Amino acid sequence: MAEPIVATESVDIFDKVPLFQRAAPLREAGLFPYFKALTAQSGNNVTVDGRSMLMMCSNDYLGLSQDRRVQEAGMPALKEFGTSCTGSRFLNGTLGLHEMFERDLAEFLHKEAVLTFSTGFLGSLGVLAALIDRHDVMYFDRENHASLYDGARLSYGQLRKFRHGDMDHLESLLKRDAGKPIGRLIVTDGVFSMSGEIANLPRIVELARQYGARILVDDAHSTGVLGPNGRGTAEHYGLEDEIDLTIGTFSKAFASVGGFVGGGADVVDFIKLRARPFIFTAALPPAQVAITHKALELMRAEPIHRERLWRRVSHFRCGLVGLGFDTLASAGPIVPVLIGMQDRTIAFWKDIFDDGIFAMPAFPPAVPEGEGIIRMAVNGSHSFEEIDRVLAVFADAGRKHGVID
Repeated sequence: MAEPIVATESVDIFDKVPLFQRAAPLREAGLFPYFKALTAQSGNNVTVDGRSMLMMCSNDYLGLSQDRRVQEAGMPALKEFGTSCTGSRFLNGTLGLHEMFERDLAEFLHKEAVLTFSTGFLGSLGVLAALIDRHDVMYFDRENHASLYDGARLSYGQLRKFRHGDMDHLESLLKRDAGKPIGRLIVTDGVFSMSGEIANLPRIVELARQYGARILVDDAHSTGVLGPNGRGTAEHYGLEDEIDLTIGTFSKAFASVGGFVGGGADVVDFIKLRARPFIFTAALPPAQVAITHKALELMRAEPIHRERLWRRVSHFRCGLVGLGFDTLASAGPIVPVLIGMQDRTIAFWKDIFDDGIFAMPAFPPAVPEGEGIIRMAVNGSHSFEEIDRVLAVFADAGRKHGVID
């Protein structure tokens, strides 16, 4: 005779919702910095709550989102193919536009092949989940982007995390696995999204050679920016032939949306046939592909956009350091300013926001405990006058809150 079912007290999955109220007091006090709605934009000026502000945290590094040629590039594709592919690339969503753009992007990146994704996040998920099996190991810099961590979780492989930028720690993990019949993949951001620090690719390449590992670099914040031709972190170091896979996004320097992986043709084709986030997601809309393609064209033909960017990055970072601010190890257009504990960081943010500067704070776990930052990004369309205005506002706020003398 079957045992009677004994009723137990159920747990509602929504019970956790009221416990997550950390944002409520900040909202009530007018100190919640996120989800600020932009109702208009003209150049670097945005409208928030009816007032004009200077945008200082957009990842539009080359300023191409406001370039009329890029904006208009999508119109012919929109008229010819409509608003959406209404299906995945695997089925009805592959257009000649996709394939032509992938060929041109592969040529630009000096890769045999490129595959595009509907977002950069999906690219991270798709590549790692497709390539990494249960007998493979991924070696992750602890400050890698969240999309890479979620890709690792979606895979069946093992994850080994090394301390941020600590090559000795990475080597100790590789050494521990030496001799094991496993696949090895070292995964790192090219430019880290919070600190703006550039990864130590020369040492990573040395270790990969020594221990038989492959290398994947996430160049989301590097493509179009780093290197003599804007090809990213590997070109910056002169190591393009040493990097097995490069992934990235079109939502930064490309002024668009989407993602990509570039590498050997056989590997890219393997990902194309196996990556579930690619196979089961609607393809990039035709207008968006055309817009991104135009951005690539300008990126290649007009180096003036990168040159303008780097002059402004230098001016801004030198100005901040001259005032006494700590910009961490930033070496690119991402410019963080270390403020400290959360309360002081929020108060600092509120002052610069009230003075018309749109920039966002970052707190743990995005940054280490007690090291809250204001994360900013310079783009090539910022004027020197706009940058000087930001420096003046930061000087006042920095002295008021004891961040600088």
